[in-house]
Amino acid sequence: MDGVVTFWPSGKSIKVKPGTTLLDAARRANIPIRTRCGGKAACFMCKVTVRPGSQLQPIGDVERNKLSGLDGNHERLSCQARVAGKVDVEIPLDPLRAAVARQLARQAEENDDLW
Repeated sequence: MDGVVTFWPSGKSIKVKPGTTLLDAARRANIPIRTRCGGKAACFMCKVTVRPGSQLQPIGDVERNKLSGLDGNHERLSCQARVAGKVDVEIPLDPLRAAVARQLARQAEENDDLW
């Protein structure tokens, strides 16, 4: 039985074989997830939030140690988390895009005050 991974906020879904990492699924779906270590759980850049009810294989020791307790907040390393069924994943904004979005929101608020 294939798994289905849906990436948010885009809403794009892809079917994958069970055991596929979220990082590999994202690459196949052309969803960018930042990583510096190439998927070796060394850089912590590929951290994502998995929505409650998502079906992933149990967290491994390497990922658990790297997350240092964040896994209880539905945080997972996309290079280590493996699909077991239906998965919904929140992809964080690229830091530069997030900074631009915050600045645009501030400017919009300032402009609203002028009128």
